[in-house]
Order: sequence, then C-alpha cells, then structure tokens
Amino acid sequence: MRRSDREIKDFDEIIKVMEKCDVCRIVLNDDEYPYVVPLNFGMSVEDKAVTLYFHSALEGKKIDLIKSNNKAAFEMDCGHELVYEEKNKNCTMNYESVIGQGTIEFVDDDEKIEALKILMAHYYSEEKVFNEKMVSYTAVFKLKVSEMTGKRRQKN
Repeated sequence: MRRSDREIKDFDEIIKVMEKCDVCRIVLNDDEYPYVVPLNFGMSVEDKAVTLYFHSALEGKKIDLIKSNNKAAFEMDCGHELVYEEKNKNCTMNYESVIGQGTIEFVDDDEKIEALKILMAHYYSEEKVFNEKMVSYTAVFKLKVSEMTGKRRQKN
C-alpha cells in the first residue's frame, strides 16, 4: 500500500468498516477484461476467518464465470464525504474501504437458509422468514477471504 498512513492494520477495525458497507463488489475473471458486479452481502467471522455470502439468480454470466474460475477479488467502501479545503482551494474525499481476494464456493441446498439468514442479518436487526419456494430458485455462494486490507482517510 503506497499510503501506509491510511492503512487499517487492526483486524477488528477492518471488520467494523465491512459492517458499515452495504454493497460488496466482486471481481471475476473473464477472458479479456475483469468482470465486476455489485452485490448485497452478509458476513461471518470465526477465528479471524472471514466468509462473505451472496445470492443471485441460478444462471447468468456471474454464475458461469464462477464455475469456470472460482478465484475472485472484492471491494467495498463507505463513509464518503467530500471535503473542500477553503484555504488551499483543494478537494479531497473521506472514505473507508476494504479490498481482498479469496475463493468462491456454492452453498449446498441444506445450507442455503442459514447462509441467507447471515446475509439478511447484515441489513436487518430482526430475523426474517424466507419464502421456501423462492429459496429453490436462488443461488447462494460464499467467498472465503484469503487476504484483505483496509484503508481510511478521515480529514476535516
């Protein structure tokens, strides 16, 4: 990282940033160009092992790319605030972000409900009931994070 003064080194602080984010962009390997897709997500942390959960339709480009190569990168960011420095007539942006990489696995049917509960818990404080019929039409996959870094710029 070029700006090490902005690096978030503490694991728990990185997790706090991730908890504030509401979209995670995953980057998949396509032939000529990387394929980036923004997704809703959920997260579990066990013994400093982070797993991100996602859902989608059962078919499509994203699913095809995951099946052909399950290595992926991810990015999420939050806390955006434009800061104008009147004295110097400069602009900057406050933010917090996390980037990383890992491997994706599809969740088995018997694990889908639990994975979807993890995903929903990221957005709702109370547990939600799922339409069982729709669950069978939903792909659920998880990204097991192998590496991640956090970055923050907070200037007033």
